[in-house]
Amino acid sequence: MRQKVGVLILHGAGTPDRNFAKKMIKRISDSFLKKCKLDEVDLEFEPVFWSAVFEKEQHELWHNMQQDADLDFGRLRRFVIEFLSDAVAYQPTIAGGQNYDKVHTLVAKSIRQLKERVGAKAPLCVICHSLGTIVASNFFYDLQYRRSNIRALTKQSSDDTPIEKCETMALFYSLGSPMALWSLRYIDFGSPITVPSPNITNHYPGLTGEWLNFYDKDDILAYPLKGLNDAYNQAVTADIEVNAGGLLTSWNPLSHAKYDTDDEVVDRITDGLFNVWKTVNVQ
Repeated sequence: MRQKVGVLILHGAGTPDRNFAKKMIKRISDSFLKKCKLDEVDLEFEPVFWSAVFEKEQHELWHNMQQDADLDFGRLRRFVIEFLSDAVAYQPTIAGGQNYDKVHTLVAKSIRQLKERVGAKAPLCVICHSLGTIVASNFFYDLQYRRSNIRALTKQSSDDTPIEKCETMALFYSLGSPMALWSLRYIDFGSPITVPSPNITNHYPGLTGEWLNFYDKDDILAYPLKGLNDAYNQAVTADIEVNAGGLLTSWNPLSHAKYDTDDEVVDRITDGLFNVWKTVNVQ
């Protein structure tokens, strides 16, 4: 029986459509089928709609900000408000995990659901965009190096299995990531997660993985990561510059929302998934 690969997808800042990952899943699935030449896709996808934690408050905030004010650039302003409000609300507090814990609980539940379809030891691929790269990085960093920071709700939503303990994470793809900005919170710009997981060879000897960080030079929220410090230089396999978007978006900051439509992004992710699938299934 072939081993499937689990794919976790985290959206970026704001409140996207609940089917935010549908197009990317279709494109990756079609590309994967062509590479592996199978009748069915040996991938299982699990989107994480983590902004549901803030959805109600975001709508209320945007409504309140428009009262008695004639604001220009409404669409862009709403994006900025949503990005900043998500970022602020997500931060851990001294009083406890609160929203940090609630968001990570959704991630843990999503991995648990993925486990039910791919198995407890399945290789894991993480695709994350924008602020979702911060969420994913924090979640897996806590599992790898800071387990004392994992709060009660998150612990209750995760079982003691390799995929849920981050032992089988092989691939990490960050799209339009503002992680470089978040690194200012730490001395020497902080420490990254380890990709692939240090324990992955216990389950799949010889399996190699990658962390590819995609950025568009016109995307003012996205930055390369390898230059942050020596730790990031070693952790990130490559920073890849792409030209995301079409005629109206590829040359300006609106490219931030278009990574999932970029052919190079999809192709590189599919290549990584195929290499992992081939390694664990072709002995």
